[in-house]
Amino acid sequence: MDAVVWSALEGVAMPDTLLKTPLHDLHVELGAKMVPFAGYAMPVNYAHGIIAEHKQCRASAALFDVSHMGQLRLVGSDAAAALERLVPVDVVDLQPHRQRYALFTLPSGGILDDLMVTRRESDLLLVVNAACKEADTKHLINHIGTRCTVVPMPDRALLALQGPKAVQALARLDAGVARLTFMTGCSFRLAGSDCYVTRSGYTGEDGFEISVDADRAAALAKALLAEPEVAPAGLGARDTLRLEAGLCLYGHDIDDKTTPIEAGLAWAMQKVRRPGGARAGGYPGAATIEAQLASGAPVKRVGLVGLERLPVREGAAIFDAGGRKLGRVTSGTLGPSVNQPIAMAYLAANHAQLHHEVSAEVRGKRVPMRVAAMPFTPHRYHRG
Repeated sequence: MDAVVWSALEGVAMPDTLLKTPLHDLHVELGAKMVPFAGYAMPVNYAHGIIAEHKQCRASAALFDVSHMGQLRLVGSDAAAALERLVPVDVVDLQPHRQRYALFTLPSGGILDDLMVTRRESDLLLVVNAACKEADTKHLINHIGTRCTVVPMPDRALLALQGPKAVQALARLDAGVARLTFMTGCSFRLAGSDCYVTRSGYTGEDGFEISVDADRAAALAKALLAEPEVAPAGLGARDTLRLEAGLCLYGHDIDDKTTPIEAGLAWAMQKVRRPGGARAGGYPGAATIEAQLASGAPVKRVGLVGLERLPVREGAAIFDAGGRKLGRVTSGTLGPSVNQPIAMAYLAANHAQLHHEVSAEVRGKRVPMRVAAMPFTPHRYHRG
């Protein structure tokens, strides 16, 4: 969601039924503007605003509360093979303390949710999207609950420390975190709390996600915010950061109507799970997805940059030079780092080639845009 949409939400009444994360009181104490999001009261930004928080993450380190996300454990010797029945990625060969991006697919080939999977010594740790966590838990229990034990973790909070100086700040609490590389994890004791830390995140920057007991989350957050490099950031900056990084937001850029191939996520399917691989297929929608792998998808997720300064928002229709509708924007904003309008959209495949010019309809006006490579700003993951 972009800054304009977040601003509109600030006036929305906060329902009494909203859930609160373990950091809720800290957000209020820090002066956060709270908005409803995925059933939770969440901070959209703090006093300095979304753009400042975005730039803080790109230049130094920003702390995000992502405790609304779902955390689950899959326990049992058959857990990895069982999970492969639901995702088109390689889980069986995932080594201990390695992490992988995955997708729950549907029989139609659409995406039920995207998630992160980490193999630990005695379980698989899954992190799923907040709005999908109940459906994902039922999906897991219904389909593989007889092969492994599905253990939701509502007593755990999740913090994301992101930015080029995140490692400096976190290493003061435990120097061992500096040995992690992108998409690896390990257990650490941070500010008196037992945590599981992965070097990952959804901003395009180096950084960490920290799973911690809910009743210890506030103390850990305060310890991190006491470090000179760190400042708090809310959902608004998280959204502009992930859009500049070309990363999909479930329910916007991917959903149950889009396939991994249409979404440009074929990279997440390892060779062993593709046609001809040792463990090809066997997951929901495999026939549709494999056919698109072979022949291409009719539509494709692309990046767009605006040729004028007018931002193009989610839902805007995209047209060719002859006025024919080609698709629609799924995310859009004025990128604070790239200083130009950027968007993601789905276009007919024959119009999705790089540098192809199209137009977006904004308040009755056709705004010129150009298909561009993603990410819009380079990823800076620490790969060792």
